[in-house]
Amino acid sequence: MAKPPGRNAFLFIFITVLLNMIGYGVIMPVMPQLIMEVTGEDLSHAAQWGGYLAVAYALMQFIMMPIIGGLSDRFGRRPVLLASLCAYSVDFLIMALAPVISIILFARALAGAFAATFSTANAYIADISPPEKRAANFGLMGAAFGLGFIIGPAIGGFLGDNFGPRAPFFFVAATGASNFLFGLFVLPETLKAENRRTFQWKRANAFGNFRQFANYPIMLPIAGVLFLSQIAHWTYPSVWAYYAEQKFQWTPGMIGASLMFVGLMAAIVQGGVTRIVIPKVGERAAALFAMAVTAAAYFLFALANQGWMIYAIIAVSSLGGLAQPALQGIMSRTMPADAQGELQGAIAAVMSISMVIGPFVMTQLFSAFSAPNEPYGLFNVTLLPEGAPFYFPGAPFIFAMILEVIAIGMLFLAFSRIQRPREETAPAGTAQAAADS
Repeated sequence: MAKPPGRNAFLFIFITVLLNMIGYGVIMPVMPQLIMEVTGEDLSHAAQWGGYLAVAYALMQFIMMPIIGGLSDRFGRRPVLLASLCAYSVDFLIMALAPVISIILFARALAGAFAATFSTANAYIADISPPEKRAANFGLMGAAFGLGFIIGPAIGGFLGDNFGPRAPFFFVAATGASNFLFGLFVLPETLKAENRRTFQWKRANAFGNFRQFANYPIMLPIAGVLFLSQIAHWTYPSVWAYYAEQKFQWTPGMIGASLMFVGLMAAIVQGGVTRIVIPKVGERAAALFAMAVTAAAYFLFALANQGWMIYAIIAVSSLGGLAQPALQGIMSRTMPADAQGELQGAIAAVMSISMVIGPFVMTQLFSAFSAPNEPYGLFNVTLLPEGAPFYFPGAPFIFAMILEVIAIGMLFLAFSRIQRPREETAPAGTAQAAADS
């Protein structure tokens, strides 16, 4: 390494994750309007197209993320992160200029192919964090997610209201390019030469990674938990804007405000509560509690009939943000230093599979139950011959609750059958035991 990673390097990683989530938050309030503009279709059908865009992104991500994770273990984190940022900016520029939905579809596929930012950023954090602090630092990255949701929807709502639905995409492209230039000057390499490994195609795919994880028994059961939880989680980004407009007649500005509140609560939980609660109660207890809160929140979102109720549910459901850093911490502690990039790539691959399934299923459920008398789906193929049997746009949230309950049961079984990692078996009464019990 030319120099050890300092505050600027950590700041760059934080900013990179932050800007990615700003970009995500910026476009959420205006994406329905952009899709309706380029397709000429109504809100229900725009939600379907939103699902198709997510599938294109996820399929490419599933193929490429393990490859990019392996490349980061071979060539280092710096070149992969910088290349990812460059592609990120190009992707949003293409979407900003797209005249038809097919171009937007191509742009989302491009974004998925180079979506290495999150997995490689997590590997970077794993490189520079001692094992006992990884869950907390993953939680700090989660705070960047939350902050992005605070800042992004406000910017997206303002730009969309004043300059049209394409303006937020130009903004994201410009900020991504600026961050790329910042990284060129401040980002050192963190992967030491002795921790690099030869790139192998048999390991550079999701299934190859899963075969490697068979050597670490806790990996696959928890990967299954992450899979179901992420399918459920995709209810939020895939149907939130459509659901709020359909059920509460919210404007883009009101949708943006609700997303800002989501971001604020996520930042508080993942940037502060995570660092306090997880060391005290342990990663296992934190994960189970957070998932139970999340399941209850899905149920309440589905049944809410007043806009103010949404904010009350968001405030409580934010505690669900404890789950992912706790689970990632457990998984990271069981893996050797030379496989952290591969681990993060495999986690991203699990999430990519969930992203193929989740948004498509949730958008189709929303479309069916918000327009029960119309056929829905690609080429008007319906899963229910007469459409949905009744009007219930909250159907995706009920399905998400069911998936989360199943995931909780799987996590109980995983913890009951698998011994704790060695780091979690410190003698009683020690600081380490207190942190991990």
